[in-house]
Amino acid sequence: MSTFPPTTCGIATYTTDTMQSIQRKFGKSFECEELEIVKAQKPGFSYHFNPQKKQEYIRIAEDINRNPEIRLIHIQHEFGLFGGAYGSYLFEFLKKTDKPVVMTFHTVLPRPNPELKSVVQKLVKYSHQIFIMTQQSVKILVEDYGIPEEKLALIEHGTHMVAWKSPEEVKEKYGFQGRLVLSTFGLLGTGKSIETALYALPEIVEQHPDALYLIIGKTHPGNIKNNRDNYRKFLKSLVDQLELSAHVKFYDSYLELNQLLELLQATDVYLFTSKDPNQAVSGTFSYAMSCACPIIATTNPHTKEILNHELGILIEIGDHKQLSEAAIKLLSDKKLREFMAVQAYTKTSSSVWDNIAIQHARVYQDILDKNEPLKFSKPKIKLDHLKRLTTEKGMIQFSRISTPDRDSGYTLDDNARALIVMLMHYKIFRTSEDLNYIDLYLSFIERCQTKAGNFVNYIDEHNKVHIKNDYVNLEDSNTRAIWALGQVVSEAHNLPPEYIKRAKSCMDKARTWIPGVLSPRSIAFTIKGLYLYLENFEDEEFKKAIEDLAQNLISRYDLNREKDWEWFEEYLTYANSILPEAMLLAFLTTGKKVYKKTALESFEFLLSKIYKNGDFKVVSNKGWHQKHTEPEKYGEQPIDVAYTIQALDLFYQHFKNPAYKIKMEKAFNWFLGDNHLNRIVYNPVTGGCGDGLEKENVNLNQGAESTVCYLMARLIMESYPDTSASEPFQDNSLRTKRRRVRKASRPEFR
Repeated sequence: MSTFPPTTCGIATYTTDTMQSIQRKFGKSFECEELEIVKAQKPGFSYHFNPQKKQEYIRIAEDINRNPEIRLIHIQHEFGLFGGAYGSYLFEFLKKTDKPVVMTFHTVLPRPNPELKSVVQKLVKYSHQIFIMTQQSVKILVEDYGIPEEKLALIEHGTHMVAWKSPEEVKEKYGFQGRLVLSTFGLLGTGKSIETALYALPEIVEQHPDALYLIIGKTHPGNIKNNRDNYRKFLKSLVDQLELSAHVKFYDSYLELNQLLELLQATDVYLFTSKDPNQAVSGTFSYAMSCACPIIATTNPHTKEILNHELGILIEIGDHKQLSEAAIKLLSDKKLREFMAVQAYTKTSSSVWDNIAIQHARVYQDILDKNEPLKFSKPKIKLDHLKRLTTEKGMIQFSRISTPDRDSGYTLDDNARALIVMLMHYKIFRTSEDLNYIDLYLSFIERCQTKAGNFVNYIDEHNKVHIKNDYVNLEDSNTRAIWALGQVVSEAHNLPPEYIKRAKSCMDKARTWIPGVLSPRSIAFTIKGLYLYLENFEDEEFKKAIEDLAQNLISRYDLNREKDWEWFEEYLTYANSILPEAMLLAFLTTGKKVYKKTALESFEFLLSKIYKNGDFKVVSNKGWHQKHTEPEKYGEQPIDVAYTIQALDLFYQHFKNPAYKIKMEKAFNWFLGDNHLNRIVYNPVTGGCGDGLEKENVNLNQGAESTVCYLMARLIMESYPDTSASEPFQDNSLRTKRRRVRKASRPEFR
């Protein structure tokens, strides 16, 4: 229940964004019907009512009661949306409906009078849950209204996900090169107090003659009287009076969302000048932060709660002197702006719409049926970030957020994994461009191989062998190369013969050292590579190597195995799933049942440690999991999730146990937000993957290892398009006609 576009208001935009994110994320679990608050019906809405007519609330409640597919009602609440004192007509609906209700409070007023307090208390009584957007609103509702805190769910205002860009990267497109850009956006009205910024601008321009202030947005319809836009006229006359025409640009039009976000990304400092001291939340403020804008903001409950000294500067309402001083400070200090930009981008990563959808869906699920699993929609396969990380030499190792860090150089590890991913992608899609990447990554492996047949791992940004190779154990990286080369050979029927010849040549040179591999994971990588090689070519030497290496793992297993610890070592560390996977491959090569038995026992043991109480958590990289101790928490890495999915895929293909397929989806959903933070780790805008999941945050750097490992997992899941069907969701929690959710292409905000 809300207003909707084309109605021009912030709640209409917010609701549409919320609905779209829920349906995009959980389209197989929830669908959302629009119940429009509107005086005159607009075409395309099944449910609507006139908020000024009390009997309309009863009529619409009865209509909804008759539809058994509608199972929950989510009301976007603002006092002014509904008729009666403090919107009291809404109680006619609430008394009549037989569906569970949740509400989002868009306004929370402190120090209520008795009538307002009574209205809010009754609204809460009729609701299963109240969503609010700031901690200050929670405090007010608990202390001023006596609302039990358990009835309140804090969900921040959602923001659109954008790829990290510096202002300089965007300015050229709009002709702002060489300018220091200030901006404000939203529906114009006297409450925005844009004049505060204009009065501050002459002092700013005196210190920074290249300053440019963007005033973005149409005038709020409520501020246009008799077709006269007096407030905009006042602002333009003020610009002329202050002789600022060369330093102010008005965008008096509706902007598409992408253009609006780009203008925010081009902004050096965002100005939030609202003069409402009780404003509980602001979409404009949240969106500016999500676009990495340092912010100067007037003080209200929302800005006071969010804006610390690492994000921007607070000023008093209407104080243009404070604003000019703050702006001059920030515009004079590029390093400070850059620091604030990173902090703002990082802080708002938790509130991107995908994460907001997850938080809402969890509440819906708790109210409707906790036993029904949420079905996460799989993102489209996207190679953008992999390609962004790839130069003419190979794949760069690290990223600063989503910007490749060329100074970090290249590794054999990452290029071997990237080769495997492109082989998987080519096998599915047969894209000719894939062959260029396969050739490049294969060339990198060849470049790393020495005359002795082994490999170096680290290549610097100048394509020279790094000194680090002299003192770091390279066994894992060498054997990952064997896995990647074996993967090439296994595609002999699909790839150009020259590629197969090159991969076989590298493996032939490695024959001298393969039998001497010692560490468990290196053994497992080698077994996997040799198994793949043998899929297309007979080779007794490699077959014997598999058996000898597998026997090494068996010896380790027998040495460390005891009750409640069926494992190859006295600890679980990284890439654990590769060990039981290698044992199963050894069985498939030799037929020895002891390998199969060990594979099953060790895999079930590992799964018992990472799947608990309906949750999936890979082993923490903070101390690992030592035998007979409680495992460390947090510090989960994409590589472990991806390797778990690879092993589950192999075990499912061989044993056809549906539990493996269910676990596979559970593991993949970790990337999509099914984790202890309820936050996405994979970034669908860039195609990159965060480098890890920590206790309180996602590592936003999208390096090669994490991105490639996500793609490995996603390409495996492409073979399981109907995985969700293994746990049927018999009744959709919310039934709707999806076509009725309208695109908010012209965002409006308070």
